Amino acid sequence: MRTLFLVLLGLLGFLQFRLWVGEGSLAEVYNLRLAVAHQQAEVERQERANRALQAEVKDLKGGLAAIEELARSELGMIRPGETFYQVLDAPARHGAERP
Repeated sequence: MRTLFLVLLGLLGFLQFRLWVGEGSLAEVYNLRLAVAHQQAEVERQERANRALQAEVKDLKGGLAAIEELARSELGMIRPGETFYQVLDAPARHGAERP
C-alpha cells in the first residue's frame, strides 16, 4: 500500500512538473499565444502597407496626376515657367516659446 502511495505521489509530482515547467506547460502556452498575437498584429500592419502600395501602383498606372505629384514631391521637379519657392520654418530661439 505504501509503495502504491509513493508511485501515485511520484506520478502526481511528475504531472505537476510538466504542467508548470516542462514542455507544453502553461507558461509556454502563454508565451506562444503572446507570440501569435504579435505576429497577427505584424501581419495586419503589413497587409495595410500592401494595400497602400497597391493603391499607389493603381494610381500610377491609371493617370498622370499621380505621376506628376510623385515627381514634384520626391524629385523636386517643376513645370516650365513655374517658380519654385521653398518655405523654411524660423529657427527656434532658446527660452522663447513658439505661438
